[in-house]
Amino acid sequence: MRVCSFCGEKIKPGTGKMFVKRDGTIYFFCGSKCEKNMLKLGRKPRKVKWVKKK
Repeated sequence: MRVCSFCGEKIKPGTGKMFVKRDGTIYFFCGSKCEKNMLKLGRKPRKVKWVKKK
């Protein structure tokens, strides 16, 4: 089981997305909502109310 890098939710095997930055950092996302908030909008998980991980 993997954990979403933004919200902290568990990701079932075979689902979700993996994003690898040029420096080798790996992010796992449960859905496009988390991916867009972190990568495109640049939001911090601790400042968003709906995330589990703070």
